[in-house]
Amino acid sequence: MKLLSLNISLPKTVSINGRTYKTGIYKTAVSGPRRLARHNLTGDGQGDMKNHGGEYQAVYCYPHEHYAYWANQLARGDFQFGQFGENFTLEGLLEREVCIGDVFQVGGALVQVTQPRVPCYKLADKLGIPGFDKTFLRANRSGFYLRVLEAGLVEAGASIELVSNGPIGMTVAEVNAALYLSKEPAAAERALRIDALSPGWKRSFEKLLAKG
Repeated sequence: MKLLSLNISLPKTVSINGRTYKTGIYKTAVSGPRRLARHNLTGDGQGDMKNHGGEYQAVYCYPHEHYAYWANQLARGDFQFGQFGENFTLEGLLEREVCIGDVFQVGGALVQVTQPRVPCYKLADKLGIPGFDKTFLRANRSGFYLRVLEAGLVEAGASIELVSNGPIGMTVAEVNAALYLSKEPAAAERALRIDALSPGWKRSFEKLLAKG
């Protein structure tokens, strides 16, 4: 398992499809070490702090293995690291294997998986494909967020070591499907047993179950 690329961006204002908004989704690869602190990487930022960033979304990770899938699906060959707005472009950590609550050592930092990524229109705007956020969600290739348990320096090329498994053993893909795809009550109840799951996702599962 490896950190292939470290990608950052400070928020900038863009105007696309009649909308003007501030976003940090336009990540670009950087070389050299960066400090990963509790809420962010040095030099990185979010434009919408209501829906992005914070303790449970300090870092967004995306498996590089999915680049080939999307290049084929979209008939494109122009992808670069950070293409999906991720901070960490990873190798060897797929959503069907990584569990919510797993703890990893990345360089000098200790991190924990907290939730899948919920795409919004900004991802569609970035790729120039209306409705791509819905296509991305249906594919269940969400990537995942991390919280920082111990701050430290991280750098592209670093190996990633599994420190401990999430005790419930529910994968990122299973959690994502439970809320947005299958919506099975038993899976939602199982997800709510995961202590490491972000508060926002817990509330969403509680609302799902309340609807019956």
